[in-house]
Amino acid sequence: MTFDQGSTATSKVLAWLVPFAMLLFFVQIIDKTNVGFAALQMNQDLSFGPEVYGFGAGVFFLGAFLFEIPSNLLLVRVGARRWLARIMITWGLIVVGLAATHSAGYFYTMRFLLGVAEAGLLPGVIYYLNNWVPSAKRGMAFSTLMSTSAIGPIVAGPLATSLMQLRGVLGLGGWQWMFVVEGVATVAIGASTLCYLPDRYEDAHFLSASERQWLSDTMQREAVAKRATGVTSFLAGFFDSRVLVAVVVGFLLIMCNFGNVFWLPQIVKALGGLSDMQVGWLSVLPYACGGAAMIFWGRHSDRHHERRWHLVVGALAAAAGYLCAGIVPSATWSFLGICVGTAGVLGIFGVFWAHAGDLLGGAAAAGGLALINTASQLGGFLGPTLMGVVRKHTHSFSAGLLLLGGCAFLLALVAAGTRNQTVTPSDVDSRALV
Repeated sequence: MTFDQGSTATSKVLAWLVPFAMLLFFVQIIDKTNVGFAALQMNQDLSFGPEVYGFGAGVFFLGAFLFEIPSNLLLVRVGARRWLARIMITWGLIVVGLAATHSAGYFYTMRFLLGVAEAGLLPGVIYYLNNWVPSAKRGMAFSTLMSTSAIGPIVAGPLATSLMQLRGVLGLGGWQWMFVVEGVATVAIGASTLCYLPDRYEDAHFLSASERQWLSDTMQREAVAKRATGVTSFLAGFFDSRVLVAVVVGFLLIMCNFGNVFWLPQIVKALGGLSDMQVGWLSVLPYACGGAAMIFWGRHSDRHHERRWHLVVGALAAAAGYLCAGIVPSATWSFLGICVGTAGVLGIFGVFWAHAGDLLGGAAAAGGLALINTASQLGGFLGPTLMGVVRKHTHSFSAGLLLLGGCAFLLALVAAGTRNQTVTPSDVDSRALV
């Protein structure tokens, strides 16, 4: 089969694996963002101040930071199907346990353990898809996957605030019902992973024998190309300069994203006179903008076989949006700035992970992808924590939005130092199997 003839095989892989990967990531996004909506009731019920909430929201990422690399290395040893199922089942049980939060110490502990349990999901899914999706479609595949970063919060807001209307049923708070229902659903979806994901090409019953052979040959050819231009040795996956630049980009990207995500409901609430339900629905709009930007920008990156300047332009758009949101006095224009900032940040997620997938292969992939995501977790801790500190000392969100704008501008500067590593179809076809 030629590369063009293999388009059917690629389409089947995308149709079978990407939507399920999106489901796993969707549940993770729901479980990451639900604490932001829980805060609308929980902070008052438990007398949590902004610093307590900000640290509790951010400490999740410390747990993920410590266990991300070990988790991804274990995934390679145990197999993606079983390890991804383990991740989801354990974190679902911890989400249920968050319903019993009664003190700051318990909140910190459970959020830390949630980070430990969830560690490795995203780099594990990316590592898995990187072994199944040819480079020519990787930008679109990862942008579609990462569009869940926008789709998840779109659903999370109305879902969380709807579940929170159960306040008082069986003596539980609305935020407690939200944790219980979403945690149980996570456990159920995690169990389904064992039945759905194939571990090897030979197990992919949705492909014909000839399609499985084409896919195997294509991915082997890409591995040859990566050995010539990318990073493939285990140690290089941790120390190559291109990987280290990607680490800094990922750190700043996640810092901007979760500095926004965990505080967005409260930022929107501060615009004035809104109910919790209205906050949930209005919070949908920035993520809708981000989802559209993500799909468009990923397709554009694949079409032009270019990653670096797509990262830079998206980061500059985010910087402009957040800076506008922090400066203008109008609530309407501030909200529009948040929409632009969110679109800029989310728009480059897929391009960023496609760049990492293009760069890393072989023994470097598992450790390198985990390293990039691990460092990113520190950005996820620092972003919401700094937002909480700034909020306490300034009594407004303007300075925090300016902080996010500055981080996005710095992200653009660092991203300009990345190198394009895309492998075109002609590159793949021109290299013999070895």
